[in-house]
Amino acid sequence: MSGYLIKDTTKEEREQIVAESLGNISATCDGCSIGIIEMYQDYIDGKKELRDINMEFNARYVSGKEGPERGNCGYY
Repeated sequence: MSGYLIKDTTKEEREQIVAESLGNISATCDGCSIGIIEMYQDYIDGKKELRDINMEFNARYVSGKEGPERGNCGYY
């Protein structure tokens, strides 16, 4: 794999990138992993780059605009 951009990866590689980046996504701490995985689904599907998803998340966090609900271990 040559990079993280959609044009440089297959769907399977993007799934692996997300899984490795998030760590143990099969854990069920309080259901938070579902929301995190959904947040990156557009990247996995080849619709949005990682940087765009992260920038949108950060913009909601900084601005206080409506975003995902906060759980004990993250957003879902």
